[in-house]
Amino acid sequence: MQAPPIPVLLSSTPSALTPWLSILDSVADATGDVPALLALAVEAGRTWPRPGEGRTAVLWELLASVAATDVAAARVLEPHLDAVAILAQAAQASPAVDPVPGGAAEAAWGVFAAEAPNARLEARSGSAGIVLSGTKPWCSLAGRLDCAVITARTDDGGRAAFAVSLRHPGVATEEPGWIARGLREIPSGSVRFDQVPAIPVGGTDWYHSRPGFAWGGMGVAACWLGGAVGLARDFRGGLLTSADTGREPDQAALAALGEVDRTIAAALQYLARTAARIDDGTLGADSGQSAWSEAQRVRGTVATAVERVLCLVGANRGPGPLAFDEPYAKKMADLALYVRQHHGARDDAQLGRLALKGDCPW
Repeated sequence: MQAPPIPVLLSSTPSALTPWLSILDSVADATGDVPALLALAVEAGRTWPRPGEGRTAVLWELLASVAATDVAAARVLEPHLDAVAILAQAAQASPAVDPVPGGAAEAAWGVFAAEAPNARLEARSGSAGIVLSGTKPWCSLAGRLDCAVITARTDDGGRAAFAVSLRHPGVATEEPGWIARGLREIPSGSVRFDQVPAIPVGGTDWYHSRPGFAWGGMGVAACWLGGAVGLARDFRGGLLTSADTGREPDQAALAALGEVDRTIAAALQYLARTAARIDDGTLGADSGQSAWSEAQRVRGTVATAVERVLCLVGANRGPGPLAFDEPYAKKMADLALYVRQHHGARDDAQLGRLALKGDCPW
């Protein structure tokens, strides 16, 4: 019988996560099974906490715990939960507008907000309402999802978010040439829209200016860190197994495990502190600091920690597990690709511009 997953904790006690642990128990069995993972995502969307509503740390703990078991599972669950949170935030901002398409409340959702120089999606108003036309890049699992929150260019030159059904006949999902060894079950390609009806989710520029945009970005970082915790547990478990057979870890292995330990501990503490500030309303409350600058600090700090864990674990475990241990090799490949959603020096440059304007805590 498989042992139950070990939760990744920021500030909660293990018992505090008990109401939501049933999905974590199912994640390992659903590894590689996208329909099963999407069903778990829909189930999580009904009951898991949303960011900014008092239990942000619990949400991030659950996301990290999923990623510690299977990084790709977190890559499936996180966008659906983000979409649920976005729709709830839009409803709070404009109570008179319901952005959820009829019958889609129990659907599997994605969030498509990436842009590319050779792809443009436009929202146009007409007598029948708003329709979307054009191409949207980097639409993960678009062919498997029911609906999406998607950003598009608007008539006034800005950008806005819209809720759309991906089952509309005007939606054409391209088969991506997905050659990645990581996240192989989650191909991400372009989607073409031809006069597809869309329901506004907030107004122009609302999507990027709301505090929830920063919160969602940090939720992704929690997934990255959870993936690193999963690798660290594998590393520690391997050392213990070797010790049981008489091969005690040498100083180099112990030093690597020690660095992995403090690297992960520091990142967990940073996430815990940030989640608490989101929930008590102090994050971004200072007129000189924004929630987005803190999101960039969190994402950059976690990404650096994850890259270091990947390096330390990979170097110390050597080529054997990468060649012959499929679950370990999958974790390494999935996490290495997922963490590339952080754009390294380019994201740091954005943070530097904010710091130059005084948007910094020092």
